[in-house]
Amino acid sequence: MDFYGFYTGKIFDAYEWLGAHYTKENTTFRTFAPQAQRVELVLEDRVIPMEKVYNGQFYEAVVDDLLSGSKYEYRIYSHGRYTDHCDPYGNAMELRPDHKSIVCDMNDYMFSDKDWMKKRSNMKNKPLNIYEIHAGSFKKLGNRPDDWYDYEQLGELLIPYLKENGYNYVEFLPLCEHPSDESWGYQTTGYFAPTSRYGTPNQLKKMIDKLHENGIGAILDFVPVHFAVDAYGLYRYDGEALYEYPSNDVGMSEWGSCNFMHSRGEVKSFLQSSANYWLKEFHFDGLRMDAISRIIFWQGDERRGVNSNALDFVRTMNSELKKMNPGIMLIAEDSTSFKGITHDNDHGGLEFDYKWDLGWMNDTLNYFSMAPAKRSENYHKLTFSMMYFGDENYLLPLSHDEVVHCKGTIVNKMYGSDSEKLSQARALYMYMMAHPGKKLNFMGNELAQLREWDEKRELDFDLLSKPEHRMFGEYIKELNRIYLNEDAMYEQDYEKEGFEWADCSQEQRLIYAMIRSSKKEKLLAVFNFSNVEQKNYQLKIGDLGKAEILLCSDSRQYGGNTDNDAQLFSIKDEMIEFQLPAYSGMILRIGNAV
Repeated sequence: MDFYGFYTGKIFDAYEWLGAHYTKENTTFRTFAPQAQRVELVLEDRVIPMEKVYNGQFYEAVVDDLLSGSKYEYRIYSHGRYTDHCDPYGNAMELRPDHKSIVCDMNDYMFSDKDWMKKRSNMKNKPLNIYEIHAGSFKKLGNRPDDWYDYEQLGELLIPYLKENGYNYVEFLPLCEHPSDESWGYQTTGYFAPTSRYGTPNQLKKMIDKLHENGIGAILDFVPVHFAVDAYGLYRYDGEALYEYPSNDVGMSEWGSCNFMHSRGEVKSFLQSSANYWLKEFHFDGLRMDAISRIIFWQGDERRGVNSNALDFVRTMNSELKKMNPGIMLIAEDSTSFKGITHDNDHGGLEFDYKWDLGWMNDTLNYFSMAPAKRSENYHKLTFSMMYFGDENYLLPLSHDEVVHCKGTIVNKMYGSDSEKLSQARALYMYMMAHPGKKLNFMGNELAQLREWDEKRELDFDLLSKPEHRMFGEYIKELNRIYLNEDAMYEQDYEKEGFEWADCSQEQRLIYAMIRSSKKEKLLAVFNFSNVEQKNYQLKIGDLGKAEILLCSDSRQYGGNTDNDAQLFSIKDEMIEFQLPAYSGMILRIGNAV
């Protein structure tokens, strides 16, 4: 290991030296505990003193003939007492509430995805339709909360489902080991250990390999801001603050976890190495980084000022990760208006490829929760996003955060009766797909799930036995198919030429019209978000040519009221006249491509 680079926060491979390294002949254990009095390796059948190596801040033990799968921890003495810790760089851990690390042979799986790895990209000019999933509650083996499928079994269920429903990427809520199921992985104890809830590191590798074989990319939710306070984890690892701040004023997060001290070189090397580990060793295609507002501002509070050390850390980490792992994408979950999140380093940016557009999400869901009578005065909630859209490369999320903590599911946020909610949800998803920006939906949104997500239960797939939910699901499949196959829906997401308002001045009628363009085609999306049919709505479009409807959200086959042979528009010269059903949207191909 480059020790100078480790201390100065410049390395991305610390896990190749630190941690437990298995061979059939022996296993070498190393840990960094600069303020410890002494350290012992605790195995299942013995305790072995560890020797100080290098400058005395690292400890090492070599054990002959140890089996892969052996459990261990480090007994760290400080102030005359000791605490047993899992290995910060360990590759696997016991199932909670147990917490020992597990020796793994990390070299006995060979990936077969060379072609995928060569061709993958950040998808800027391609369709990116992400299915966000909590691995433990997509489906369950039985009725108990911990009746989980393992990684391989999950892949066998998930891959055909993603392909059938039109998702080309899957994003996993954090898979790093964590002590509490209810944290969903956002309070971590094992930054190099896939959670044992769903199996072994090799099983995770096999699942990702199989995803790639089927043309599906994999993104991992990564938490670079804070970690769990469990005594066996990183908390006061060597008896003093090592990974965290010594002062609770900035050391404790709003979630009761410990904030990483990003100004410390050893912490930078730890986090950078963890991020690189998942990309390099498991072939994840990207990382979605959680709570970036807490990286930008102290405690996420703009009034407390910019945390320049943390900004420098994430900027450098992102830049180097892209160099080392070609074709990956890095995504920021950030609720601030801080500029340059997706700009490159040369222009003072943070080098993310995408930023979640949480403003779009909030404005859109707020709008659809209103009665139509209130929407006129709030009409421009749906146009405001295009005022700032060019500032960053935005991704539109309807994520897990929107369907928990008594917020209601997406369909239940819609105004009105049950049938009105489903109609508006179909129109909402069409608006989302037609709007510039890549897409993310949490699992269950495609079912029009009525019950808030609960990590203890699987999704309500039995809803598909009800005609209205089955038809809703078929609609989402067709909408996703159009998104993936129509260039105009994605090719110029971040170019001015890719989008224009055809009409955004219908405050009383609640009509919106937009044109999406690629180099080969133009699509027109028209929406009526009022509760009455809008008759004889005229729209003038230069060089209109012909037009054909690709999808109408109110089609009877999807649970609406409009027959397939209904005459919804007519053309005369450059004018197109619509009969727009209530709470509906339609996508048309226009021009010479028809």
